[in-house]
Amino acid sequence: MSNWQAEAERLDAADPLAGWRGEFLLDPAVAYLDGNSLGALPKATLARVEQVVRGEWGEGLIGSWNDAGWIDLPQKLGAKIAALVGARPHEVVCADSVSVNLFKLISAALAMRPGRKVVLSEPGNFPTDLYMIEGLEKQGLAERRLVDRDAIEAALGDDVALLLLTHVHYKSGAMFDMARLTRAAHDAGALVLWDLSHSAGAVPVELDAAGADFAVGCGYKYLNGGPGAPAFAYVAERHLAALKQPLSGWMGHKAPFEFRDDYEPAPGIEKLLCGTPSIIAMSALEVGVDLMSAIGIEALVGKSRQLSEFTRAAMAEVVPELPCISPADPERRGSQLSFRHEHAYELCQALIARKVIGDFRAPDVLRLGFAPAYVRFADCWRAVSELRDILDSEEWRKPEYAERGAVT
Repeated sequence: MSNWQAEAERLDAADPLAGWRGEFLLDPAVAYLDGNSLGALPKATLARVEQVVRGEWGEGLIGSWNDAGWIDLPQKLGAKIAALVGARPHEVVCADSVSVNLFKLISAALAMRPGRKVVLSEPGNFPTDLYMIEGLEKQGLAERRLVDRDAIEAALGDDVALLLLTHVHYKSGAMFDMARLTRAAHDAGALVLWDLSHSAGAVPVELDAAGADFAVGCGYKYLNGGPGAPAFAYVAERHLAALKQPLSGWMGHKAPFEFRDDYEPAPGIEKLLCGTPSIIAMSALEVGVDLMSAIGIEALVGKSRQLSEFTRAAMAEVVPELPCISPADPERRGSQLSFRHEHAYELCQALIARKVIGDFRAPDVLRLGFAPAYVRFADCWRAVSELRDILDSEEWRKPEYAERGAVT
């Protein structure tokens, strides 16, 4: 037994969160290190979805909008997510997708800064964030400006309406100092929108304490809401009255069931709603959010950092030819590690064939994610040891590992 394997066994035996793994439907033979892309399925989700489908929909029918509380689910679930991201219950709502919520909030921010059109971000930000700015630019409503992350503060000129950044970078895992950059943007007269898709449920987030203006995040990564789970949006209380979002759908109306011809926005966070909420999907997400809340964000963050530090050290010693591009300081990175290799895709496929599931990001990054609710230290060591063997045996050269599906 290697020293690393023995250490993994020791850490697993001492892990206070070890029992939570049993709450998820996971094959014991699989080392699942891709929860930063799609979280595992909580066992309780199966029963909850059946209850919603058979009982609330099948038996309750349309009455469940009132009797089962469907109509209030976006706000109820938003309030639960708020506790995980350092916000007040009335500042978060569950709705739509990250992309749609980005469009709403970028548009709203631009309207709140008349005379300014620049939306500042960084090259290499998650594509949907940049695409949404570009879409508004093509309508003549915005001007996209991209600068390297170390030049962001210097680029906050008097024409910048909004700073849009992803808190934890999807590819490298590098984490911004939210409070510092928010202050810098405010000092320049700009607003700030944070994308928390790779943060919520895995790293410390304190939106109110940082003075954040807006935020979005997804439900299918560390919140374990399932593929395509609804997203969430945050608006600081001080902006709720003035906020005007462009997608004036009926669920965001002050009185949607009065069926008026003219739109009057709801006064609070519910003004960010648009169309009818996806009740089955939100009910599934609620199970994942409740699980993360029960474990507690401090415990999740603590184990996340232990997992990533163990893996980073093991990789540096055992597989040194794959340089880690994530920050060395665990307080400056998210719940993932990213490694660069010319054949990262093939290496990833070879790992998956051995039931070690990580993922690949073009052009040359192998990512390992650490969802602390269910990842074991043994899973991390297995990824390292299997990768060493795959490189030594050159198994990654098999032609089938170079074949790419539509989703990589």
